[in-house]
Amino acid sequence: MTPDPRRFRDRIARWPDSRLAGIRRGIEREGLRARPDGTLSLTPHPAALGAALTHPHITTDFSESQLELITGVHAGIDSCLAELTQVHQYVVRSLGDELLWATSMPCTLPADETIPVARFGTSNVGRAKSVYRIGLGHRYGKRMQTISGVHYNWSMPGLSNEDHFALIRNFRRRAFLLLTLFGASPAVSASFVAGRPHALQPLAPQTLGLPHATTLRMGRLGYQSDAQGALAVSYNSLERYADSLHTALTLPHPPYEAMGVRSPGGEYAQLATSLLQIENEFYGTIRPKRSIRPGERPLHALRERGVEYVEVRCLDLDPYAPIGVAAPTLAFIDVFLLHCLLADSPPDHPLEIAAMARNQERTAMQGREPGLMLECCEGGVIGLQEWALALVAECEPIAQALDAAIGGTQHGAAVRQAREALESPSQLPSARMLADMARDHEHAFNPFARARSSAACAELAALPWPAEAQARFEALAEASLRDQAALEARDSVDFETYRQDYISAERLTPAAA
Repeated sequence: MTPDPRRFRDRIARWPDSRLAGIRRGIEREGLRARPDGTLSLTPHPAALGAALTHPHITTDFSESQLELITGVHAGIDSCLAELTQVHQYVVRSLGDELLWATSMPCTLPADETIPVARFGTSNVGRAKSVYRIGLGHRYGKRMQTISGVHYNWSMPGLSNEDHFALIRNFRRRAFLLLTLFGASPAVSASFVAGRPHALQPLAPQTLGLPHATTLRMGRLGYQSDAQGALAVSYNSLERYADSLHTALTLPHPPYEAMGVRSPGGEYAQLATSLLQIENEFYGTIRPKRSIRPGERPLHALRERGVEYVEVRCLDLDPYAPIGVAAPTLAFIDVFLLHCLLADSPPDHPLEIAAMARNQERTAMQGREPGLMLECCEGGVIGLQEWALALVAECEPIAQALDAAIGGTQHGAAVRQAREALESPSQLPSARMLADMARDHEHAFNPFARARSSAACAELAALPWPAEAQARFEALAEASLRDQAALEARDSVDFETYRQDYISAERLTPAAA
């Protein structure tokens, strides 16, 4: 594949600097709470962190033991990471002797039934969040849900729905590049796959992996589902995307219908019997998003007001970054997303979508294998490294334009770093992680991850922490508890009435549609 940097230089030159300077971003970082011995913490969400339902920066994901730390919207990468760092500082100071686990693949896990599902109080909205997670546990197993990652929310002024979906189509075609560059889950604790079939190799006692894997999290062992694999979602327009999700959210899926909404004992087993309980259950490397109003369904918001931003969902936690992600990673993704936006983006089709899925699996499981071939969107095959280097070469003029528009050299440096890592794969995070496991921990995953977690917590605890920052986060925690109590007091209908209304097809479509 011959790169064409000039085409991208010419195309981005048509945009005013103000458009590039208008890029905005935010981060969501997930991470397990672990005991000092590297096993999953089974304690409730720490009281000092406030109410997971209503805190603006600190919540839980699937498990009561799985934190999710959230920034606001930022004009710059550095300010975004500074806020994420401050949230981390407060959290690690509130965890006592617990660790915030530094890797995407989980710490040593107990039996599935012992993993605590996140609880959000007694309000209808809080109960719905918990029942949804109970459903995820039944559908996919609780262990899979303990995988953690980084989500990068990204927007740019002046983009139409068509622009957003063109970007998304190209992102899906080229996502192998991000999996290669930033994948950091080549090994797992044996407890993660206990009792499940897998193709992993033993690396050490209680450690499994593959020698050339980049991100097992994004492969068959991670966020994969046979049921969702049969879901033919089109990204050729907002209308077609919305129609695909609408079907998955409203038609009963026989295996889930057999499970029922309630167990024989009367407890809720899932929120709905459709293929997707709610929109967030749909897995993907990237999602179109729109800020929602209180009580609004995400699909309704998209249909009514269009795409506002995209959510990049394929990033592993960086075990070498105390907060799970580093500035060069985000700088490269900024450039990569612009490349996806500037490149021609023909409609996708079922054969190409199947090829993209195969490319993702090959990259996740074998991405550093010398000579690994991927399927081209035009047909035929191409070497992963050749394709990756061609894409990075086309990113260079985009990085130059971005740096010129906002000042500094951050994006150009990130692209150069990416090229160097592709040319010398031992520099890739997945290779570095396996090498460090071999050198310092006799190839064992859990001791490596525990050491990285301890180092991250110590580094964060050592940073300056003003009294006013402590007071601000304590006030946020107290306010979140009051807000949750107010929500619980306002409920005027029983939960079953609330549930049936929330999952109704009418809630998915604007009245004028």
